[in-house]
Amino acid sequence: MDEKNRPVVNLISKPENMLKTVYTACRTCYSADYPINIFNGVDDEEKMLKLIERVISSGHYSTIEHIQVTFAISNVSRACTHQLVRHRHMSFSQKSQRYVKEKGQFDYIIPPTIDRDDSLKAKFVSFMDKISEQYQEFIDAGIPAEDARFVLPNAAASSIVASLNLREMIHLANLRLCTRAQYEIRTMVKMMCDELVKQESWLKPYLVPKCVRLGFCDEDKSCGRMKTKNELGIS
Repeated sequence: MDEKNRPVVNLISKPENMLKTVYTACRTCYSADYPINIFNGVDDEEKMLKLIERVISSGHYSTIEHIQVTFAISNVSRACTHQLVRHRHMSFSQKSQRYVKEKGQFDYIIPPTIDRDDSLKAKFVSFMDKISEQYQEFIDAGIPAEDARFVLPNAAASSIVASLNLREMIHLANLRLCTRAQYEIRTMVKMMCDELVKQESWLKPYLVPKCVRLGFCDEDKSCGRMKTKNELGIS
């Protein structure tokens, strides 16, 4: 995927002391001490990681819901954002096609399968040009942007601010890093994970495809990375 068709992802907000916050939530469930004393009294990273791993492995996911992160995402298609906004427990603020009028040729994303074929790419670009001309004709005729946008394609580039808690971040990674996920959202989510891991390296083992965490593929068909439940005899 070339840079023109590559998402732009930046982590713009996350809590300080993320590891200590999660540890405090985990420890509070099993301690008579005040949470603030737990928070102020721990500095042993290995100790914190060991408890967090045990608690998350047991399915006690409420302990990681206290962490909220926010990403600024640009240069992704509306096809991609349509998939992203289906995820629950996330908040979104997206560039509006009702209020933002496109001027000249709108930005768009070309799928790699089309981009690598010169003949098909030329047809794709030509078609985007025609859509842009028709959109502009409607705008010039006084048609409101909210109605003119009906001709804009899923390929149209968009920008979105997305916030989610750590539980949903792990869930998002588990689903969308799967090689069977659509390439663009898979690329975008990988970039989100990489941005977060740069600052919180302890999260790397959790931000993986779900088959890596499960040890098997629970889809009907496996990409080949892991065997399916049926192949392993798991009911």
